[in-house]
Amino acid sequence: MKVILAGYNVDSEVLEELKKANPSLKSVTPETMSAAYARISRDPRSVDKLRAVARTEVERARRSNRKIIFKMGHHSVAEHAVFNFDIIGVSRLAIEEIEKFRLCSFTEKSQRYIKLEDDYIVPEEVKRTGHQGLFQETIKAQNVLYNTLYRKLKPYFFDAFKSLAQNPKKQSILNGWAKEDARYVLSLATTGQLGMTANARNLEFLFRRFASNDLAEIQTLNRKLIALTKRVAPSILLFTAANDFDARTYKELEARARPLSRRTSRAAKDCVSLVDHTSDGDSRLIAALLHTSSTLPYTHCLRHAKSMSAGQKRGICRAAFGHMEFYDAVLREFEYLDVTFELVVSATCFAQLKRHRMATLTSQPYDPGLGFTVPPSIKAVGEEREFNDMMSLTESAYNVLKQDLDAGAEYILTNSHRRRVLIKANARELYHISRLREDAAAQWDIREIVRQMTCLAKEVMPLTFLLIGAKDRYPEIYKSFFGQLPRVVPPKL
Repeated sequence: MKVILAGYNVDSEVLEELKKANPSLKSVTPETMSAAYARISRDPRSVDKLRAVARTEVERARRSNRKIIFKMGHHSVAEHAVFNFDIIGVSRLAIEEIEKFRLCSFTEKSQRYIKLEDDYIVPEEVKRTGHQGLFQETIKAQNVLYNTLYRKLKPYFFDAFKSLAQNPKKQSILNGWAKEDARYVLSLATTGQLGMTANARNLEFLFRRFASNDLAEIQTLNRKLIALTKRVAPSILLFTAANDFDARTYKELEARARPLSRRTSRAAKDCVSLVDHTSDGDSRLIAALLHTSSTLPYTHCLRHAKSMSAGQKRGICRAAFGHMEFYDAVLREFEYLDVTFELVVSATCFAQLKRHRMATLTSQPYDPGLGFTVPPSIKAVGEEREFNDMMSLTESAYNVLKQDLDAGAEYILTNSHRRRVLIKANARELYHISRLREDAAAQWDIREIVRQMTCLAKEVMPLTFLLIGAKDRYPEIYKSFFGQLPRVVPPKL
């Protein structure tokens, strides 16, 4: 056996220094890796030799990429070329668009941990309406209230949780709670930054989608990303233009849905509703587990699972869960079972929910008609009236902007404003969401939403979701079923 580290992420400034030291060097491009790996299927030479050839024949490697990826249709070759981007000074609304791409990787500036200044963008759409003054006055008023709330919330949390406040190592937690609740008043125009990693195949998909996006900010970002990547890897990023499928499909669907929207109330009743699930999920889980563990056809396993007694089914679950620790994912067979929820969530909650990219998540636009979320701490410090007044001021500005804009008015809305989302997760993914988002360290808004989701899931699949819950509660959840603690207990951080 021979294993070689063929490449890894290197800071672009290091690469520039390398090229300056050796101006004749042409192989500093991810295209050579794609070209070399593309040849593996048809060239008998060892992989390291193929990479060496590609580095000495960059133009040939580029021609090979174009032929293999775009003429022969083997797009997976482009996945071997990986790019990292610093994306700085983009709005919270734009970040939502960026992070829709589930196979890219993101790390984002957190409004929970970092005290925000008065940084925001004025969208081109707003400038064109002549309402820039109204927009900026509203944003500035929101930011003033943010700072006021933070000053009041910080001593409130330190006083309410004196034991934590006495420990210098825990004081940052209380300070973070003040920041995360104050931010509910901030607009979606507030700027942030993130690091993004994407392979060329997913990056090209992002480019096509962004080229058809209505927001000028996204169009500008797209042009910058394309210019940077095509400069170093022109052969693996070709289809980047806008297209009718991305630009027109949802608009035509919205036109067909509009008459229905006029006839139906939009009022939010429940924040969490289970709208669909795999029927007889527990039996189907047992059947899938039996199928993997035997040589029987699935239909036979399902008939047997349905005929089993409750005790026999629990016995199968004991075997499936028995050796599982808090850090283990449940078995892959749990992925055959789905639950679908409709949620009404704040922008703050949505910002966290969208990070669970293995779930299927679609959303409606932000809708002031669905109300807004007020953190309990803001009520506790006597600022609920000021908060509500700011929401009224914000929504008045939104209504003025909405009259002149098809897209872009939502920049003025806040982290507390709500939208409807539809989320489908298989049982394995819901376990992951629950462990992370129901944990005591999770943010309170999404913690409550996910708690309701798991309660509803357990009602329809009690065996499947026997051990679902926060990772900090895993020992007691495990003990309630097995009568003893798991071997490994989550550490207290």
